[in-house]
Amino acid sequence: MTHHVILGAGPAGVIAAETIRKLAPLDAITIVGDEPEPPYSRMAIPYLLMGNVDEHGTYLRKSSTHFSDLKVHLLQATVSHVDAAAKTIVFDDDETLAFDTLLIATGSHPVHPPIPGIDSAGVHTCWTLEDARAIMALATQGARVLQLGAGFIGCIIMEALASRGVHLSVVEMGDRMVPRMMGPTAGGMIRDWCEAKGVEVFTGTRVESIEPQGAAQLGLVDKLASAIGFKIEATQQPALRVRLSNGKHLDCDLVISAAGVRPAIGFLEKSGITCLLGVLTDEHLQTNVPGIYAAGDCCEAFDKISGKMIVSAIQPNAAEQARVAAMNMVAFARGAAPAAELKGVTQINVLDTLGLISASFGDWQGRPGGEHVELTDHAAGRHLSLQFKDDVLVGCNSVGWTEHVGVMRGLVEGQVKLGAWKETLKADPTKLMEAYLASAQAQGTWSGAQDARRR
Repeated sequence: MTHHVILGAGPAGVIAAETIRKLAPLDAITIVGDEPEPPYSRMAIPYLLMGNVDEHGTYLRKSSTHFSDLKVHLLQATVSHVDAAAKTIVFDDDETLAFDTLLIATGSHPVHPPIPGIDSAGVHTCWTLEDARAIMALATQGARVLQLGAGFIGCIIMEALASRGVHLSVVEMGDRMVPRMMGPTAGGMIRDWCEAKGVEVFTGTRVESIEPQGAAQLGLVDKLASAIGFKIEATQQPALRVRLSNGKHLDCDLVISAAGVRPAIGFLEKSGITCLLGVLTDEHLQTNVPGIYAAGDCCEAFDKISGKMIVSAIQPNAAEQARVAAMNMVAFARGAAPAAELKGVTQINVLDTLGLISASFGDWQGRPGGEHVELTDHAAGRHLSLQFKDDVLVGCNSVGWTEHVGVMRGLVEGQVKLGAWKETLKADPTKLMEAYLASAQAQGTWSGAQDARRR
């Protein structure tokens, strides 16, 4: 019997297992995850912090018998390394598991910045359900919380923390918020919006150290206070003191480290599987080793828009990559030709930051030799930035201009040739809908325009 093994119990792993089961009813399927919980969505953790869902609401499949009904074996274990030549997985307890096909869908893990005190009690990432439980215990009404990092994930976490009524400060090394998604004007507008909502934001600033307030020091304070008949409540004693590069010191009850993520692929060292930033794959999501595939946040795949191999860590990509990889795993096991091909990687980010909607598509920073136009209305909190290469829109940023999000995606992903409409957009960037409909209709892609109108 063919044995398909999937490393990673996130959305990519689950979708891949379900796809394999539909195509191969009798094959054995094992999903390996390293957390004790049922497969869940990390993207649901902010909603758990907000109180919009409970832990069960984060689960990818709500039925407790979903995987057993599909005859998919869930195995909790930590992978030590993969022996690609022997088609064997080795776990940290030296147990092994053989496979016929393998999908690497291990996702990402948080970056661990080299900051003195980063491992102190009261410092947490926001990546697992275990993290969420610790954060909810500390991020109570009025608690002093510092968040390290204001990237895409950081802004989502910030939204959840703000909803809990904490006093929130955010520190970002870049010169603006979401620096890998937004240009200077857009990132600055998001910072201004957050500050207006009561969040203290420090950009161009580093956390230099995190210093626990020692028990001995607090005990001395308690004794002195007791001598004059005054009792200090625990909530009056800050757990941490954070020193910033701008000279400020902040007393905090909780520090959230949201300094970014990286593909979780360290266990593949010396496996024979080629990795660059992520696990390198071809158009079938196969690695350099036949029968071994990758999908999701750990996968490096071809982006047809930029013409580069990229890691695009968003769930729509994970889902499509998992589907394609799973179809090809079944085909490989049967000795057949690949059954599916990845059409491309989507580069999209749409972000809600305390009610301000921003979006980024494609090569938002532009390309060499390209052209660029911006329109900014600071009073209305609206910004639009378009990047062209020849007569194609190759990337864009928007803040507060929600009506154009679907059209921007259609233009960038469809690589629609604008012709004379490029000059119209350079004169008035808000004519995106008219430009899309006219250009797409002329090129016989009217259905795509209708889809863009509905988004």
